[in-house]
Amino acid sequence: MKNFNIRIILLILLFILSLTLALNHGSVKLNFLELFLKENRPILYLRILRILLGIIAGAGLTVSGVVMQAILKNPLAEPYLLGTSSGAGLGAVLAIVLGFSGLFLPLSAFIGAISTTILVYQIAREDNRLPIQSLILAGVIVSLVLSGIIILLIYTSPKQVMHGIFWWLWGSLSNYDLKPLILVTVIVVSAISLIFLFWKDLNAISIGEEEAIHLGIDVEKVKKILFILVSLITSSIVCVSGIIGFVGLIIPHIIRFAFGSNHKRLIPLSAILGAAFLVFSDMLARTLISPLEIPIGVITAFLGAPIFIFLLKGKQKIT
Repeated sequence: MKNFNIRIILLILLFILSLTLALNHGSVKLNFLELFLKENRPILYLRILRILLGIIAGAGLTVSGVVMQAILKNPLAEPYLLGTSSGAGLGAVLAIVLGFSGLFLPLSAFIGAISTTILVYQIAREDNRLPIQSLILAGVIVSLVLSGIIILLIYTSPKQVMHGIFWWLWGSLSNYDLKPLILVTVIVVSAISLIFLFWKDLNAISIGEEEAIHLGIDVEKVKKILFILVSLITSSIVCVSGIIGFVGLIIPHIIRFAFGSNHKRLIPLSAILGAAFLVFSDMLARTLISPLEIPIGVITAFLGAPIFIFLLKGKQKIT
């Protein structure tokens, strides 16, 4: 219990540290106190918006990864497995190619993500059941087809739209429109809260569906509800930040390694670490080659891949 409490304290301190670093570092070099001067308040405001989006996106993607890995019983499952990233990417690329901007761009991405999720669900469904293997295969196949269409659109697009497409496909927290941020925050926080209510069901399902059924859990109903919630979370996040990989794959493994697999702890602690990870990644994206900004998906890939290899090797040694 003492070691557990120490790890909790360290996690909270890590979260606070990431927020502090993100607030204090950017393309404009200012010390912490200078941020609060009247002439620098616009910079402070923009950094706070990026931090808030990082918290929401990091927490949402990580909790979605926790759910997908538990239901699919697959350690490589991640939030975009249902095709949401490819659907959102296609919607966004179409909007950029057609010259749409403003609210039309995130709206197109959201519609693409939701439509793709519905398509994957319809392909995988067998009567009233949702077989796991069929769901995974349907998600992979649909994602590959949509990715092919995206590549075709990129190849045939004018050079002036290439930067916007590339930026969208690799993610960014540079969305400074407060209204969509508030809407996405409400959706993600509500969905995570509802997911947490199913922590006992996730514990049982992650062990095995037969065991869960013997405990009186309506597994098919629970899976459908959770898939809907995950789809809402990922679609909402992607429509304001683009496609950010590795967060929902890596962070759940770190929390399981440090705190165990009980979803009563796993869900909230993963949300905290996921938020800290993405906020820190965004700080690096803004400062590594300042004044240029690196797409945040590049940073999460560079940070996430070595962490995943380390965790994989550590697990192999234990087993």
